[in-house]
Amino acid sequence: MSDEAMVGGVNTVVRIGERVHRPAGEWTPAVHAVLDHLAAKGFTGAPRAHGFDAEGWEVLDFVPGDVPGSEMVVSDEALAAMAVLLRGLHDATADFVPPAAAAWYFEPREPFDVVCHGDVAPYNTVFRDGRPVALIDFDTAHPGSRVWDVAYAAYRFVQLVEEGAPAGEQARRLALFADAYGLGEPDRAVLIDTVVARLEHLVGFMRSQAAAGHPAFSRHVAEGHDSYYLRNIAFVERHRAVLGAALE
Repeated sequence: MSDEAMVGGVNTVVRIGERVHRPAGEWTPAVHAVLDHLAAKGFTGAPRAHGFDAEGWEVLDFVPGDVPGSEMVVSDEALAAMAVLLRGLHDATADFVPPAAAAWYFEPREPFDVVCHGDVAPYNTVFRDGRPVALIDFDTAHPGSRVWDVAYAAYRFVQLVEEGAPAGEQARRLALFADAYGLGEPDRAVLIDTVVARLEHLVGFMRSQAAAGHPAFSRHVAEGHDSYYLRNIAFVERHRAVLGAALE
């Protein structure tokens, strides 16, 4: 089978047959440990890891299906299914023990309830027949809390954005996502705060990487991605009351 190069937001990956070869980082061994743990748990919503190739790139299963863009608006059914998929990932990693001296792309965040995917979004989700079936690109996986991951997933899949649906509709879908995940009351009480904190973290990370000369993040900042997230933080803050009321 012929090779197929695919360019993502940060990395270039190559598909060779039924495997995907991706640039590795210092965090890759820890990510492979997570993927091995998920495989052992029988979790099917993630690719399997197959070590490294002769060039030092990581090798993973190719997961067939459709991977949409970041602005995709999913149906209520798909939104609920995404929450269930994320809950399955978190439940499967609740007893994961990181390797000694593990390195992570994002710093671990207490409390360490689960392993967060770190970038749950349509562009990292494989769909089949309009339903999410797997998450891909686990580079940003790291120990953290359920709500830290849920907050960003909700931001991306509910589309908590200024240019999105009316705030009342966003609130309804946010509650649907939280209900389908089975988010507990303490986490529901801090979900809006966590959405804001997660976006602030993203802006800070993006700007620090751009300042360090990372080409992809430098391009993102030049294109105004950081300003986009700041506008959405302001939007969430303006509609905090209606969003929060839906979670009560």
